[in-house]
Amino acid sequence: MPRSSLSKLEYRIMDILWSKGDCSVREILEGFPAKNRPAYTTVQTIVYRLEEKKSVRRVKKVGNFHIFSPAVSRDVAQRRLVDDLMAMFGGLSLPLMAHLIESGKLSRQDVREAERLLQDLSEKEVQS
Repeated sequence: MPRSSLSKLEYRIMDILWSKGDCSVREILEGFPAKNRPAYTTVQTIVYRLEEKKSVRRVKKVGNFHIFSPAVSRDVAQRRLVDDLMAMFGGLSLPLMAHLIESGKLSRQDVREAERLLQDLSEKEVQS
């Protein structure tokens, strides 16, 4: 996936593709709640933009419509989003961590998992 950022709507469309798998524009549209569903042409335009960004790809044509597939994994997209966010903080993680703690969005379980990941990383560095 190129370094270009994805908008909220682009991420929502990617989320539908990651959850449902290969979809037509109509199937993607149906993945939105009926109350806040964008227009078909809006979804179609965004899917084509995602294709230009190499985030989705056409996998086949059925009749007069195409089936699209995510070209990047959820994990890769999330990591790039976090990297972009970190860049906004000058590469410093402390302001982000402090906000998560102060807002109550970082649980003790999250902290334990982060400690485990740090421990695993330290062990890998020692083995290298």
